[in-house]
Amino acid sequence: METIHGIYTGELRNNATHVRSGVSIFTDAPTDNQGKGESFSPSDLLAASLATCMATIMGIAARTNDIKIDGMKFRATKFMKADPRRVSGVKVEFDMPAGSYTEREKKILLNAAQTCPVALSVHPDIEQDIIFNYS
Repeated sequence: METIHGIYTGELRNNATHVRSGVSIFTDAPTDNQGKGESFSPSDLLAASLATCMATIMGIAARTNDIKIDGMKFRATKFMKADPRRVSGVKVEFDMPAGSYTEREKKILLNAAQTCPVALSVHPDIEQDIIFNYS
């Protein structure tokens, strides 16, 4: 069964719909690549996919190990290279909610982030920089 249906709407824009939920997202080429930059670019979605996958798998690990991460915030920054134009790296930074985390819990969360399906699927040439900020 298909996961996503989409349409190229012109002007370097796309509309992709998640089949099961009906939720749509839009992409636009970035301003440095002939677009208007009015929505996520496809490479922005790669960074978002990596960050949200990490957060999701960390959530599963947290639930399994009774670690409190509700309210965790994250930022994803993508880095591009030219010739050929491609994503060269993604930095994902997690701001952990206040509390004390044991070294074991920190290791569980880091392992979850590093082994999420998207992290394991992106090309090995794409550097993944994962940062945890514990208050």
